[in-house]
Amino acid sequence: MPDRLHDDDPDPADRFPAGLLYVPVRPGPSGCAARLFRTPLGDRTGVGFTSVRRLTATLGPDQAWIRLAELALRALTAPLGVTVTVDPQFWAPAPAPVEPATPVPALRIA
Repeated sequence: MPDRLHDDDPDPADRFPAGLLYVPVRPGPSGCAARLFRTPLGDRTGVGFTSVRRLTATLGPDQAWIRLAELALRALTAPLGVTVTVDPQFWAPAPAPVEPATPVPALRIA
């Protein structure tokens, strides 16, 4: 089976899709919506996990989820220009709010 290439990805795609994933969701006006996250570089990404254990280890036991095929998750996020990450291993808490900067008084030159 030849490797497929993504339009914007010069590397070959995985030979086999991940199959059914556990996708974190949040409540929305029409039911639930897939949660989007940020990569370490700040890009938005949809996330799917191959097991409930991996999902709860990363996001906690209270995170709501649905089962969704990897291809369906990719189709859902593609119109938004969002990539998909399967089984992310690294995460960080949200940054703390930054205090507003204090203005520096202007210097007078005589």
